[in-house]
Amino acid sequence: MPTRALACAIDVLVQGMALGLILSLVFGFLIGTDSSESLAAALIILTVLLVVVGYRLVMETLTRGRTLGKYILGLKVVRDDGSSIRFRHALVRTLMWFFVDFAPWFAASPGIVASLMNKEGKRIGDMVAGTVVIRERHQPMASPPLFVPSQLVQWAQSLELSQLPDDLANTARDYLARFVELDVAARAALGETLAFRFSELTAPAPPQPMIAPAFLSAVLAERRRRELIRLATARPAATGPFAAPTNPYAVPAGPFAPPSPYGAVPAAPAPTPFLPPPPPAAPARPATHNTQGWATPGSDSGWS
Repeated sequence: MPTRALACAIDVLVQGMALGLILSLVFGFLIGTDSSESLAAALIILTVLLVVVGYRLVMETLTRGRTLGKYILGLKVVRDDGSSIRFRHALVRTLMWFFVDFAPWFAASPGIVASLMNKEGKRIGDMVAGTVVIRERHQPMASPPLFVPSQLVQWAQSLELSQLPDDLANTARDYLARFVELDVAARAALGETLAFRFSELTAPAPPQPMIAPAFLSAVLAERRRRELIRLATARPAATGPFAAPTNPYAVPAGPFAPPSPYGAVPAAPAPTPFLPPPPPAAPARPATHNTQGWATPGSDSGWS
């Protein structure tokens, strides 16, 4: 509650500054013309609605769930299944925020009471829109470790992934990244839901039963492998220390190299150099013995 209240205060401050600037321009226009009081009141009300409602609607739609205050404090609005919100969710939340949750004629109390009574801190606008506000600053930004079991590599390579949308893949990746932080019941339910949606958009089915996180990890690992290959082949050839590898399946080495989706790949043995056979040895010559008793070379060397 304190974090959301501070984010709301930042947004109200920004809206107040924008409203003061726009109203000063409106008043300047009205003073310079002979306008009726009804027209002036209509322009003022329209300006207030555009700033108060339009600010939240436009910000949350364009940033997928963030206003300036939420961005500063690390908050984000997501749908109940963890995916990003759309225009309709932002519209419902904004209208409910202005006319119900914090409406001056309700003493700005419905939203506060609903947030205190709801275990997820939802206000009425979140309940109607099917959204929830989460804290994401402490979440790891790195991609979760994705892998394909060795016995399922052939199945993964045969997957049809063209129907899998980016939004659903990003939702599954976020789910795997926050897997250990989710409640056990919510983790199981969300995993089964995502696995079912993945199974409807991919083919063929795995040859053996898999738990939902393993199935999602395998599909995302294969999707990432194909994306790396596509990027490597689409990148223009370059030379120098930062040139891309010529092999599209090769992954750059170093401390920042992404892990292989199929685990560690054994290094190929070094080729054995070809050596010609040694020439046949010359037949040994019979040795002669002198009167002192040691062997001496044959007659060809001039010794006897």
